[in-house]
Amino acid sequence: MLLDTTILFQIAGIGIVTALIHTVLKQLGKEDIAQFISLLGFVIVLLIVIHHLSRLFQQIKTVFLLQGL
Repeated sequence: MLLDTTILFQIAGIGIVTALIHTVLKQLGKEDIAQFISLLGFVIVLLIVIHHLSRLFQQIKTVFLLQGL
């Protein structure tokens, strides 16, 4: 499996948009909402990473099970 660069661009895009929204909200004095947006961005990225890690472990499991035959 080759490294899929779209995953990296998705994570980077979410990070940039989250940072931009956080900065704007913080300048407007909405620190609570800015923290919530940052947390939401982190959770979204975490879910993406967990999804791809589970796919990776599934592929590793199938490789080792096929070698045992």
